[in-house]
This record gives sequence, C-alpha cells and structure tokens, in this order.
Amino acid sequence: MIERTHFKTQAAVAAAADLDRRRLLLGAGLLTGIAALGLFDAAEAQSTLSAEDRAVVQQAQAYLQALTSAQGNFIETGPGGQRREGRFYLQRPGKMRFEYTNPAGLLVVSDGYNVKRYDPRLNNFQQVPLGRTPLSTFLARNVRLDQGVRIDRVTRMNAGAFTITARDSGRPNDGSVVLAFAGSPIRLTEWTITDAQGARTRTQLTNLRPASGLAASLFQLRDPTRRPGRN
Repeated sequence: MIERTHFKTQAAVAAAADLDRRRLLLGAGLLTGIAALGLFDAAEAQSTLSAEDRAVVQQAQAYLQALTSAQGNFIETGPGGQRREGRFYLQRPGKMRFEYTNPAGLLVVSDGYNVKRYDPRLNNFQQVPLGRTPLSTFLARNVRLDQGVRIDRVTRMNAGAFTITARDSGRPNDGSVVLAFAGSPIRLTEWTITDAQGARTRTQLTNLRPASGLAASLFQLRDPTRRPGRN
C-alpha cells in the first residue's frame, strides 16, 4: 500500500510539473514553435524531402542562426480566437523576453538558464529550466534544424515565400509547428503551433529587426510574489 501510494504521489507530481510547463509556455508561442512535431520517423521524414526542399531548410537554418539579437512586435491568436499582443526581444544564446501589452503586464522571460512567466492579474509566478522547454532549441548558440527536429513538409510559394512543418523528434507527441518565411532577404513572419490536443496558436511577427545593445535587465525577472525575508 505504501509503495502504491508513493507511485501515485510521484505520478501526481510529474503531472503537475508538466501542467506547469505547458502553462508557463502558454502565450510564448514564438519559441515554442521551433521544436515541432509531425507524423513519422525522423529518418523517414528527412528522406521524403527533395533536394530543393532540403535547400529551403538550410536557408531557414542559416537565417535563424544569424538572428542573434533582435526585437519586434507580435500578435498572438489563440485557439478560441482570443488575441494577445506585445513586444519581444531576443539575444542568443539563451535569452528572450515577451512583454505583453494585452493583457497588460504579462511577461515571459528566458535568462539563459530558466524560463519564467509572471501574470500580474493572478499574481502568479512560474519557472522551469530552459533545457526542459522547446525554447532551448531556438535559443541555442547553434541552431540545427537537422538535429533533433523532424521536418515533415516544406511548402514553397510565390516570390520565394515558404513554410516548414516540423516537430521535436524527442517529444513526438507534443504537437507541431508551421514556420512561415517571406521577403528578400527572407525573414520569419509567423508560426502556428498545434499542441497535443489539436489546439492551434498563431503568432505573427511585425517590425522584426536586428537590435544591438539590448539592456541586460530585459532578460532578468525576479519573482514578484516573494515577500522580503521569505526563504
């Protein structure tokens, strides 16, 4: 009986941790997007790509690798049609900030070690190690779409625009992401994430541009719910 109770307790703790991780990343669709999913074996998925499609993937990888410091605006549309917007800042390796203006005050910050989320409406603060989130793939020093990521499909369109449908090969049941690129030179314009339950979140990027001299404070977030002197 003791062993069975212990097992149930461990399962409950694991389930709660997974729920916290999903809540933490809710509203940070951007980088969650980079670690995608699909429907078949990694080797099989890569083998289905034509030489032209593989060249497109390499083009996207080179672009993402070069995107070391940037800022811009985003518009996020959730599964129920709810709309969120704000600004984001990026500094690779490891650092990212989503600063929401609607809902005002919501923050999602990666400091290079942990991803933190603070919702002032609920006075709720959460954090998980960066390495346990899909953000770690995108924020790595070297972005590799040919390692740990399964490419399901490449769709090429007019004027050089294209989309890449992918999944995280290490978490094949977590969902999928469609990354959209356009322009000359190309830039990331949006992504759509489908989670394990089939719910879709679309994130559109506007005014995405390189940024230099970003303040270190942008990527720091202390727990506002901690009282002074509390351990």
